[in-house]
Amino acid sequence: MAVKIRLRRMGAKKAPFYRVVVADSRYPRDGRFIEEIGTYNPLTDPPEINIDGEKAARWIQNGAQPTDTVKALLKKSGALQAKAEPAVEAEAEAAAEQEAE
Repeated sequence: MAVKIRLRRMGAKKAPFYRVVVADSRYPRDGRFIEEIGTYNPLTDPPEINIDGEKAARWIQNGAQPTDTVKALLKKSGALQAKAEPAVEAEAEAAAEQEAE
């Protein structure tokens, strides 16, 4: 089962509002989903992004693939930042060890 983190369109015609959901990739865009992890309202200025970072990180760790749009939203909200920082620290430590040798 290929699990995706993607947007589910809500709201009226010409007034989109999105929910960030975890769903099987075979389900329709606005159909069945596994869990709702946040919301995105592009109509406010600035756009309102509410994503539960812990839930998103847990799903990504378990193999869920965010779509390109959701990946950008996760970066803006800071939910992906926590995952990226340890990798940067590990690279810095590896570089320091190589310089010490």
